[in-house]
Amino acid sequence: MTLLRRVGVLLLDYEYVLRHQLAALFDRSLPEALVDGTGGGSPVVLLPGIYETWRFLRPLARRLHAAGHPVHVISALGDNRMSLTEAADRVRAHLERFDLREVTIVAHSKGGLVARLLLATPGVEQRIRRAVTVAAPFSGSTLARYVPLAAVRALRPGAAELRSVSGTDAGVGRIVSVWGWWDPHIPGGSRLDGARNIPVPVGGHFRILGSPLVLRLIVELAD
Repeated sequence: MTLLRRVGVLLLDYEYVLRHQLAALFDRSLPEALVDGTGGGSPVVLLPGIYETWRFLRPLARRLHAAGHPVHVISALGDNRMSLTEAADRVRAHLERFDLREVTIVAHSKGGLVARLLLATPGVEQRIRRAVTVAAPFSGSTLARYVPLAAVRALRPGAAELRSVSGTDAGVGRIVSVWGWWDPHIPGGSRLDGARNIPVPVGGHFRILGSPLVLRLIVELAD
């Protein structure tokens, strides 16, 4: 039964990612619309995972915007294949350009590693109130070594850049790590020592982003 359940989760996970990647491909909405007309809530910065653009997280962005938060996306991240350091530099530039403070970062997958790096960066961490990460590979993914793509292999356990990020506990207490009961892409899970860890009864690496339970939780944490 467990095997059948996991197979079902895997199929639903890829159905979710294909559907939302296609929607992102044809989306022509402007990111400025997510900042304007909000109810005065604290700013939220969205960080996508690898091979995801900000548009992949648009359903989450709309939910946060409807709750009154100005939602900032970092178009300069593209599909987030760059190094963690370069991604963090681009996010830092956005925070400084718009002088954002008391920021809640909401990050998926690799975006959670970028958030952790930002929280350990002097001069940047003071702008960030909290980071809410969903399905983040804080200990890497043992499956990454089998993927013939450099950007993915950089997330395997023991990879140099991943070691440099996990080598400090700075800012970890401001991270809320959310993950499901089974993640087919991160077999080791997303528990992070020193962070607030919230496992949820939702399976998958991608479809967890569409879970009503997780969406409500993220909005509550942003509030």
